[in-house]
This record gives sequence, structure tokens and C-alpha cells, in this order.
Amino acid sequence: MKELSLHILDVAENGISAGADIVRIEVDEARSANRLKIVIADNGRGMPDDILRNVTNPFYTTRTTRRVGLGLSLLESAARRCDGSMRIESAKGKGTRIIAEFKYDHIDRAPLGDIVGTMTTLIMGNPDVDFEYYHQIDGRQFSVNTRDVKEESGSSSVTDMAVFQLLYKKLHNGLKQLKSGER
Repeated sequence: MKELSLHILDVAENGISAGADIVRIEVDEARSANRLKIVIADNGRGMPDDILRNVTNPFYTTRTTRRVGLGLSLLESAARRCDGSMRIESAKGKGTRIIAEFKYDHIDRAPLGDIVGTMTTLIMGNPDVDFEYYHQIDGRQFSVNTRDVKEESGSSSVTDMAVFQLLYKKLHNGLKQLKSGER
């Protein structure tokens, strides 16, 4: 994939398909340590051990609509290609946590990409799921939580245009301030 945000979108959608109603996404850009860490965690069904052992095999899938499952294998390959790693923590009935780490300045590391677009797509496409987004750059951080945004706006739905606009502004402005070094 050309952008890491597309991997995030894919993994988060997998969690939602597995029954998650809370998805937490963390991006930690530790430039001084030359590390980019992405964590996607959900409270879905989790994976039994037999599936967990095979889940990064591109020719293994639990879906009946296709014969391959490329999402996690592509993310793992991208991480390893960039002197990083990927690990999966999952417990049946408790959810799954994917941790992918990359060498930050590796020449082959794809850019993070349009994380605001990815998050708004996830949120608008899954209005019954609560999303928690945390982004950190060299110790400075910001976060957005859909539950908080709904409460702040006085609406119970992220599909309400006022809620969506507030969410978009929070994501866009938070990331802009974070990248500029403002607190």
C-alpha cells in the first residue's frame, strides 16, 4: 500500500467486522529514536490460537468470499522491509491488538498518508463504533475520542453534520499543531 493510513483503515475494518464497538488507534512518531509505532486495538471477538498462528500467511483467510487474506501480511511485510516488526496480541472474546513498528527514516517506509481522511472514513462509515485516536510526535501529543466529541456537540450521532465538522476540525487542527511543534 502506498500509505500506512491505508493499512490502519484495513486493520480497523477487520476489527469492526469482528464485532468491535471500540477501536483505538495510536501513532507514535519518535523521530529522535528513529521509530514509528502504530497500534490498532479493538474489543472485537479476538482470534483463537489456530487462526492467530496463520493470520499473517497471505494464503490463509477465514473469509469465504476470497481465498487470500493480504491485510496483515502486507503490514507485516512493510514493517520488516523497514527494519521493523509487527506483533499481534489477541484473546478470544476480548479483542485484538496489532503493533507495527518501522525505522522512521528508512528509505522504503511509506508515508503515514492522509490519516485525517482515514479516520473520518472509519468514523462516518461506522457510526455505532467509538473511535479513540492518539497521535504523538517526539513527546507532544493530541487525541480525539468520538464519545467526547458527541458529548461536546450535544448530539449522539457522528453522522450529524455538526458533529462531523467538529470531528474533522479536531483531527485536522490537532495534527497540524502537532506537526508544527505547537502545544
